[in-house]
Amino acid sequence: MSKILIRGAKVLGGEPQDVLIDGETISEVGTGLSAEGAQVIEADGRILLPGLVDLHTHLREPGREDSETVLTGTRAAASGGFTAVFAMANTFPVADTAGVVEQVWRLGKESGYCDVQPIGAVTVGLAGKQLSELGAMHDSAAGVTVFSDDGKCVDDAVIMRRALEYVKAFGGVVAQHAQEPRLTEGAQMNEGIVSAELGLGGWPAVAEESIIARDVLLAEHVGSRVHICHLSTAGSVEIVRWAKSRGIDVTAEVTPHHLLLTDELVRSYDPVYKVNPPLRTERDVLALREALADGTIDIVATDHAPHPHEDKDCEWAAAAMGMVGLETALSVVQQTMVETGLLDWAGVAERMSVKPARIGSLEGHGRPIAAGEPANLTLVDSAYRGVVDPAGFASRSRNTPYEGRELPGRVTHTFLRGRATVVDGKLA
Repeated sequence: MSKILIRGAKVLGGEPQDVLIDGETISEVGTGLSAEGAQVIEADGRILLPGLVDLHTHLREPGREDSETVLTGTRAAASGGFTAVFAMANTFPVADTAGVVEQVWRLGKESGYCDVQPIGAVTVGLAGKQLSELGAMHDSAAGVTVFSDDGKCVDDAVIMRRALEYVKAFGGVVAQHAQEPRLTEGAQMNEGIVSAELGLGGWPAVAEESIIARDVLLAEHVGSRVHICHLSTAGSVEIVRWAKSRGIDVTAEVTPHHLLLTDELVRSYDPVYKVNPPLRTERDVLALREALADGTIDIVATDHAPHPHEDKDCEWAAAAMGMVGLETALSVVQQTMVETGLLDWAGVAERMSVKPARIGSLEGHGRPIAAGEPANLTLVDSAYRGVVDPAGFASRSRNTPYEGRELPGRVTHTFLRGRATVVDGKLA
């Protein structure tokens, strides 16, 4: 059906309203709406948000289809309420040419579950030595605007400066994985009391903070945009807050797992908690929540990092770093930010849809829920409570740190340009 009437939804958590979708767009928002022949969805006071946008997703294709594919990753995204994801460049081959980013973009078009916007590598092969074809990737069919060597830090200051200068010409942004490599050699977890007691190599906060400090100064010097991936420490928050007070064009993201989990979980030696950057302390977690609430941290990004069973079901030192996150992100944000009173649902929409779309220059997403706008929408049952069971995930991988944990909220419907990708909590 081309017409869908969502009846009695709390738009951005406000008073219940009706929303009429006609084709790919929202045709009307109000109360007491009706439309002949329309499919009616009784929202019963569920929360209606603009479709979520993830600025940091690993889809693994091409090269690691045993972990995830563009199809399975976008199915997971839709299940989590996302209508667009930005696909990181650390694939095999690396997305450092127009050809590879166009391949990922086309795979996204074919999947149909959400829009896929490729991120281009900053350097050839993520090696940090030579700039990639930044201009060619931007001019390609994929229209790349975000560039990142995520998984590795662009640790050479000259290379980072050149990248910032280059992307400035077309309004692009460099997304930095802030990790000074010499300070994290052999690191296995956050450096602190727990790492000392467990005898695991420590990953100091300053390894992240020193790179962020350098890069905001470089961005100021060049007059360009820099985005900080998966910010994880209280000190990093203070540096970004200072940079913004100076008018430096910096944005930052935090992952759901860094809003909830701490390094105390590593005492279990369960590799599901091994992640880059590592889980930090309770003090860091609280600082990150406050910074997301006050706007110092701009957005939530999942850093969805799928791994096959054998890469996690092994001893801690040998295990891969990363967690899946697309299907649980909104629930974790509800628990840590909404139910604590730090954000309302309009604030969630701003940080999980509006701002990520703006940072990534992605048109048609993160738009108001209003007549004439694209019908990219997510309907959420915020009253739901359920235990996380990864067996039901749409992702190809199961490396979630939330297995067996009760989380609030559930996405019941997702619409991509008026077409349902999720209906009653199941993939369409």
